[in-house]
Amino acid sequence: MKNISDAIVSILGLLILSPVLLLVGFIVFFNLGFPIFFKQKRPGLKGISFEFYKFRTMSNEKDKTGNLLDDKDRLTSFGKFLRKTSLDELPSLWNVLKSDMSLVGPRPLLMEYLPLYSKEQMRRHEVKPGITGWAQINGRNAISWDEKFKLDVWYVDNQSIWLDTKILFITAWKVLKREGISQKGHVTMERFRGSK
Repeated sequence: MKNISDAIVSILGLLILSPVLLLVGFIVFFNLGFPIFFKQKRPGLKGISFEFYKFRTMSNEKDKTGNLLDDKDRLTSFGKFLRKTSLDELPSLWNVLKSDMSLVGPRPLLMEYLPLYSKEQMRRHEVKPGITGWAQINGRNAISWDEKFKLDVWYVDNQSIWLDTKILFITAWKVLKREGISQKGHVTMERFRGSK
């Protein structure tokens, strides 16, 4: 049932939002050039990797030694706007359509975090990752990693169509209020280095 509803909503979303996707894509190209999309391997269901899509929000500026500058130095003003409005997430609807992701579930993080999870934290991969989730409407990037993972596992144990509907409605409200976008002192959130 969830797979069918995800497919229907992602198709409708891509069709209805196609003018927005085209406009944002054009502005990203105008500001940052190619590529328009940020692509990265992320862990999905059972930790199996997939290609994750978002609109680019950062430049590719490098220091004198050829290394990329810190995220805070590469994040453009338009990129900040995309993140605040969550418009950078719209290409993830393609991931939902491909069945790599769901509309609701734990957010897909980095592949390099997999070896750092405890057995309990690893349970977040018992379901497909989502564009939004229980942790996103309960603090997003403003809460600690431990809190985030506890909320993710709670969702795994309590998921239902009614909970997903509630999360989607609250997500829309949170996006309008622009809450929890970043952790204090970070562009988004500090890197996960394992639980204490």
